[in-house]
Amino acid sequence: MDQVNQLQAFKQHVESYVLFNADEWLELEKYLTYIQLKKKDYFVEKGKVCQYFGFIAAGSVRYFNIRNDGEEITNFFSFANELVSSYKSFVKQQPSIIYVQALEDTSLVCISHSNIQKLTEHPLLAHKMERFGRLVAEYYLCCYEDRVQAFITQSPEERYVELLKDGQDVLQRIPQHYVANYLGVTPVSLSRIRKRIFIPAK
Repeated sequence: MDQVNQLQAFKQHVESYVLFNADEWLELEKYLTYIQLKKKDYFVEKGKVCQYFGFIAAGSVRYFNIRNDGEEITNFFSFANELVSSYKSFVKQQPSIIYVQALEDTSLVCISHSNIQKLTEHPLLAHKMERFGRLVAEYYLCCYEDRVQAFITQSPEERYVELLKDGQDVLQRIPQHYVANYLGVTPVSLSRIRKRIFIPAK
């Protein structure tokens, strides 16, 4: 995806939070960074400070931890037209406690931590960027609450159906053990769930 289309997708997403006029967009564009990740490249690694807050114009990423025994634990996914960051690391500028890795070639529109600081002090953009930052923080809090609530109240099959709503095409392309790990089931159990969902009842 070229930068023109990436920017257009980014604008549409941002305007679901805050509306910027043409002059404001021209100024804001100066602070954006375009990042291309190849499959398995890291957006951020555990132990390193996350320097960017990003929007996925195309592609997808996986958030995960690695246990002491070497097993990877998938925490979350972000797909095209969604936000991505190791948010606590980004905001506090402290080492990330998670890995964020591209599941496929991924195009991102990003704002660096240093540029966020400049934008929140910018005479033209400060007010709207403060509002944008607050609404994004609320988004992350809601995502976290939804994730916890889903594990309390939903079956793995119900969680899988919810996941399909956001990333059905991607989920068919990525290793299924990542999805199974995220759902808290074995790959065999995930295979059974997929068959129940995708094979029409007779």
